[in-house]
Amino acid sequence: MPDPMTPLAVTAYTATSAIGHGLAAQFDALQAARSGLRPNDFSSAPLDCWIGRVAGVEDAPLPASLAVWECRNNRLAWLGLNQDGFLDRVRAARQRYGTHRIALMLGTSTASIGETEAAYRRLDADGGFPADMRRPAIHAPHSLAAFVTAALELEGPCLTISTACSSSAKAFANAERLIRLGLVDAAVVGGVDTLCDSVLFGFNALELVSPQPCRPFDAARNGISIGEAAGFALLERVDIAPAAPRLLGYGEASDAHHMSTPHPDGLGAELALRDTLARAGIDADRVDYINLHGTASQKNDEVEAALVSRAFPARTRGSSTKGFTGHTLGAAGIIEATIALQAIEHGLIPGNLGGATPDAGCGPQFAWTNEQRRVDVALSNSFGFGGNNACLAFARAEFAA
Repeated sequence: MPDPMTPLAVTAYTATSAIGHGLAAQFDALQAARSGLRPNDFSSAPLDCWIGRVAGVEDAPLPASLAVWECRNNRLAWLGLNQDGFLDRVRAARQRYGTHRIALMLGTSTASIGETEAAYRRLDADGGFPADMRRPAIHAPHSLAAFVTAALELEGPCLTISTACSSSAKAFANAERLIRLGLVDAAVVGGVDTLCDSVLFGFNALELVSPQPCRPFDAARNGISIGEAAGFALLERVDIAPAAPRLLGYGEASDAHHMSTPHPDGLGAELALRDTLARAGIDADRVDYINLHGTASQKNDEVEAALVSRAFPARTRGSSTKGFTGHTLGAAGIIEATIALQAIEHGLIPGNLGGATPDAGCGPQFAWTNEQRRVDVALSNSFGFGGNNACLAFARAEFAA
């Protein structure tokens, strides 16, 4: 087991998803139990499903100075960066540490593949991309991180993490290591994924997409609802912000059981959880809330429900919030981390929206409707394809101290 880590301060964070732009909109939707899912109006061909589409992306072009990075994914990233004063907080960190001493760690599963899809639809007579689409930097997995590092004017380590649905959760782990080793003084972490045909029709081909709004942990669940989102956080040493919430611990595991199905006994997920608690220096009974991965797929929910039932006491509360946002893929880790942080800030346990008839494997830990109670420690689970599992632990500053 790893030794307890030195906590890091989460000095700023922000989220933009189908339930709104910024943290206030997100909290309002959680408090009102209001879903952002809507019938699919995005795909290039009909597909009977519900999606979590972010409003206003098409109306938010990049500023002229960043126009070389123009694409829908980077538009969403820019929209997200402009919420909750996040750009100002990064600007202050740049002045504090210098541009070379701030890392950028971003998760994504598809980057700007939507732009590449559009280019293939417009091939010229010779079978090549049209002239306006011949922008190699956009047609690359690193497009997102390269754009954001330019937008934030950073010159430190810059990493794209693409481990499916755990991508932007793993960004926190990478950032902690760089700060602990003294390679940087702060890190911007986060993730962005936008809707595109490759994702919608790809998941549909795997028979994982529901024709109705997703129902995490419901006995009659029948698949996921895909969403899009952008989220970011700034991590610094605790002496910079003694009252800020803390990243208390993290855990990672790769069980490599199957390309798209979790280990039937949840071994990788449990390893990630155990390492998280060990780094946080706490036992499971100190956890107040868990934001569950809860995709509403058959196997994921079955395995995760069993893990929660055997690992946590009845007083711990758990819920999936994908009924609000949809499954935002590579952005799921950061979006759900911000929800865990808001649970600590506001004392709100969001209910498991969409789940009306609990699956038989769900124990007393599940919160089916909103609950108001003090949250000192909150976890966030992110479990990706191939068994790429990650878990994060956050705590209020007084608890961490």
